[in-house]
Amino acid sequence: MKNIIQNIKGTKDISADDTFIWQFVEKYINDFFTKYGYSEVRTPTFENTELFIRSIGGDTDIVSKEMYSWVDQGNNKLTLRPEFTASIVRHYIQNQIHKTNPAYKIYYSGSSFRRERPQKGRFREFRQFGVEAFGSKFPEQDAEIISMAYNFYKNLDITDIKLELNTIGSKESRKEYTIGLKKYLEKFKKDLSETSRKRLDSNPLRILDTKIDFEKEIIKDAPKIIDYLNKEDKNHFSCTLDFLDNIKIPYTVNNYLVRGLDYYSQTVFEIQSNLLGSQNALCGGGRYDYLVEELGGPSIPAIGFAAGIERLILALSINDVIFKKYPDIYMISIGDNAVKYSFEIADTLRKNKKLYIINDNMRRTMKAQMKDANRVMAKHVIIIGEEEIVSKQLTMKNMETGDQEKISIENIIEYFK
Repeated sequence: MKNIIQNIKGTKDISADDTFIWQFVEKYINDFFTKYGYSEVRTPTFENTELFIRSIGGDTDIVSKEMYSWVDQGNNKLTLRPEFTASIVRHYIQNQIHKTNPAYKIYYSGSSFRRERPQKGRFREFRQFGVEAFGSKFPEQDAEIISMAYNFYKNLDITDIKLELNTIGSKESRKEYTIGLKKYLEKFKKDLSETSRKRLDSNPLRILDTKIDFEKEIIKDAPKIIDYLNKEDKNHFSCTLDFLDNIKIPYTVNNYLVRGLDYYSQTVFEIQSNLLGSQNALCGGGRYDYLVEELGGPSIPAIGFAAGIERLILALSINDVIFKKYPDIYMISIGDNAVKYSFEIADTLRKNKKLYIINDNMRRTMKAQMKDANRVMAKHVIIIGEEEIVSKQLTMKNMETGDQEKISIENIIEYFK
């Protein structure tokens, strides 16, 4: 027996039985963000490696350990995108969008790739969606993005969702805070993990994002960035919270919340649900007012968030009966003439009534075809045999009630009015 080729570790097929969930989610994403005035953007799956090194940060696990990178025949260093924001910013700069659209609001969805340890809701190829808003430095833009993220999940009736907020300030405030944080953490240097000891020199704020329990205990008494903010930073965060209070978005201020990527500034946030267990983040985001300029563009403020579709589906309570599409009709044909006849009837109904119809193409027995109609949960079956062809009367069965009746071929379209 030949060896069977299987899918790559950390990837997953989405079977025909599951795609209805994805189709529902994808339609919901499109409809929801369109209502806020955001338009969809699609970028290439791979980019120049330098884009992610400059945007995400060279000392991050994503760049140092997780990216899928290669050199092509033209000696170009390329990488499958590990996240979308850098690609969206590259698109924004390259097309000089700031010149034609000072308030650029977009959403996206698609695959990203990271070689991290596969676990519940996390894959090496994973589907992300998110939004980005360019141009506004004002707190109402923060509040719009945050409330969009919260309402996105709330409207899906996902229970036990929690919004956490923080501010990591501007460059000036963060510089002062970094000095204070580093001074505190130096006392525990020997107790920190090897990764955190490296970050102590390069970017101490990233230690606040630790997932290690003993390090979480250390940072409980660390200085809070709120105490290092300048007046402008404090006012920005306070106004953002006022906007959220005004529209009754519940939140918790977490003084130690930071995002894992280096490009964030000012407001950061995360939406969590205990439905996901210990890895409880549904989505996260924040401001990145310096990233456009750092990647070669003009000084343009921006804010956004990203989320995983797999994790969203894990949190959803999907009801198959509500969301899954079931056939309106299953055509049961007995005999060669009936097969041809059923194709004609099905084609007429699809064109005139936009119905979801399945034809049996296996030439199975009537019993086998009826069993298959039950399997796919068809609403009706139309039975065509020699008797129906001669009499021009189709046998129609309602699969829910079991009622059966004869319908004239001439009246079949009217029957499904």
